[in-house]
Amino acid sequence: MEKKLIYTGKTKDVFSLENGNCLLKFKDDCTGKDGVFDPGENAVGLTIDGVGDVNLRMSIYFFEKLNAAGIKTHYVNANLDDTTMEVLPAKVFGKGLEVICRHKAVGSFIRRYGDYIENGADLPDYVEMTFKDDAKGDPLVTKDALVALNIMTDEQYEDIKSMTQKITRIVADDLKEKDLILYDIKFEFGYDPEGKVMLIDEIASGNMRVYKNGEYIDPMTLSELFFA
Repeated sequence: MEKKLIYTGKTKDVFSLENGNCLLKFKDDCTGKDGVFDPGENAVGLTIDGVGDVNLRMSIYFFEKLNAAGIKTHYVNANLDDTTMEVLPAKVFGKGLEVICRHKAVGSFIRRYGDYIENGADLPDYVEMTFKDDAKGDPLVTKDALVALNIMTDEQYEDIKSMTQKITRIVADDLKEKDLILYDIKFEFGYDPEGKVMLIDEIASGNMRVYKNGEYIDPMTLSELFFA
């Protein structure tokens, strides 16, 4: 099937397909700084051989699980031989929005609110959204602002929040079975022509902070432990 490059991203390239769907090509590039991986960074900081493959494997696992659970995603199928995933077309909110669900107070959350909460303290399925804007450091945005700016409707916001919490619990429960504790995870959502919200992008070790026995687990090690 013919494909046409439409977007070059940090960790994936996006192609359009003849059937109207899109193709995501997973790369071995990771976000980070000074050669150290960090899911919260805005730039490619390092390349890890094989990370594209394991990110795709984990995405396939969770997308198939979510689709079976009746949670709407963009996933259609995948090809591990060329590290690609076929997905339904979706419009992003605004110029792109990241949705974070936090079970523990770490990272940028503790940098912002450390005067009020201890590092590593429990959080109740806390959901926050940030604009994808490298130059501005991915600023936080509230529900009221998103609605006022006509980026999404009140109903779409509540759907995203609810779906985020459900998906995060599914991921966290799977990890817990392997004695792995999910601290936080980052998602992206889009919507179909009818305005229905769907999970897009990927669900991979590079988008989550996971700990075991109080120690942070890097993405490649996490993928190895997950599929062990």
